[in-house]
Amino acid sequence: MAPLESLDLGYQLNGFYDEMLAAVGQPRPAYRRLYDHLNRLGATELQRRHGLALQMFRNHGITFAVYPDEQGTEKVFPFDIIPRVISAATWQRLEAGLKQRLAALNLFLEDVYNRKLILKQRAIPPEIVLSSSLYMREIEGLPVPHGIHCHIAGIDLVRDARGEFFVLEDNLRTPSGASYVLANRHVMKRVLPDLFAGYPVRPVEGYVHDLLSHLRWLAPRGVDDPNVVLLTPGINNSAYYEHLYLAKQMGVELVEGTDLVVDDDHVFMRTTRGLRPVHVIYRRIDDEWLDPIFGRQESLVGVAGLMNAYRAGNVAIANAPGNGVADDKAVYALVPTIVRYYLGEDPILPNVETYLCAVEAERRHVLEHLDSLVVKTVDASGGYGMLIGPASTKEEREDFRRRIESQPRAFIAQPVVALSIQPVLDGGRLRPGHQDLRPFVLTGPDVHVTPGGLTRVALKPGSLIVNSSQGGGSRDTWVMAEAIDDGDDIDA
Repeated sequence: MAPLESLDLGYQLNGFYDEMLAAVGQPRPAYRRLYDHLNRLGATELQRRHGLALQMFRNHGITFAVYPDEQGTEKVFPFDIIPRVISAATWQRLEAGLKQRLAALNLFLEDVYNRKLILKQRAIPPEIVLSSSLYMREIEGLPVPHGIHCHIAGIDLVRDARGEFFVLEDNLRTPSGASYVLANRHVMKRVLPDLFAGYPVRPVEGYVHDLLSHLRWLAPRGVDDPNVVLLTPGINNSAYYEHLYLAKQMGVELVEGTDLVVDDDHVFMRTTRGLRPVHVIYRRIDDEWLDPIFGRQESLVGVAGLMNAYRAGNVAIANAPGNGVADDKAVYALVPTIVRYYLGEDPILPNVETYLCAVEAERRHVLEHLDSLVVKTVDASGGYGMLIGPASTKEEREDFRRRIESQPRAFIAQPVVALSIQPVLDGGRLRPGHQDLRPFVLTGPDVHVTPGGLTRVALKPGSLIVNSSQGGGSRDTWVMAEAIDDGDDIDA
């Protein structure tokens, strides 16, 4: 039998940190068994199984909608068959850093909507926080169950050119992607079950059980068997597949605003047998659309009177309204200070260096270096509202210059992060693809970080944008439960 041709024949290390390969043909310790197994399968067989995986995604309706596309076209979620491997030692540090960050952010949200000590003591600039378009003065002084504002968080992590992890973004409002973590693992176990042999991969399937337990724990006092629902904007939402998937897996009702009614500050669900009380709402609707009386009057997806029921303590909402202020990218720059203020600890996971355009000296630096920085609007997401300096035109930079000068609070800037790469399968050969990581953190009676998270991959050659709406996909993320006996437990 002729020897198999190496999959990475022609693969180019391009100066970025490669998580799988220290050099061409030389896998890092955490990847050694996986690399050898992929090569034993060979390019043709691996490509065949990749096709089977994509067919499973189509058959199971694992999709997302793209708003800028014509009428929000649904597309099969792109997938790469080569898993990402994170060693037990690396994950232990990431998990500790994520728990620390969420503890501090929850204390921050409780403080800024109540006593405001961090602002009164000017530990951080009050004007940065209070000027945020995502800060909701309407909920100041409003108690939240157990004092917890963020129950479900998705924290975006990136690795730089040295392989160090940084927090790129906090998502504390309605973070999406957990369903794809579960779907990726489901598909991988069926198309490449042999890959798991000998690898102590930690399971991710417990996420749904943990999520439901955390939601039930939020129920108003005295409710022994709470009725939990998932509130969706409807089938045209880009994350509707996830809403449907999570509701089914938890065994709770998926509802739209028209399915709920508020009577005497209590929430009820319309059913064929009459009204049924609702005690906990996992909402996937943004704050301003949640209640037309409280927010946008033209909202057709919210529930009139919901905030009054919430204020009366008769229903719990996860995540709590008002979390957006901690998602604001200008406030993101202050999180290391927030961690030190509330916990008296240095952050385990650092931020990416960030310039606040609201600060004159930092704004001057940004305007002088637009061609080398990434400029972001503070309240945008999904890879939109950005200027990637090195890839921009003179006209685009001048447009952003005018916008920054007219509304400096609306922008931050960061150096271009040299996102780590890992091989992606493309036509039976490997090529580099940039990636990030979104772990999911559940905060309730305890804090639980799902082992792994959503690895998003830039599938367009050379692209640094991993968002699915702009050509990105995902891959399964393997966290090792223990050190593997390949001579080391590092992935650096």
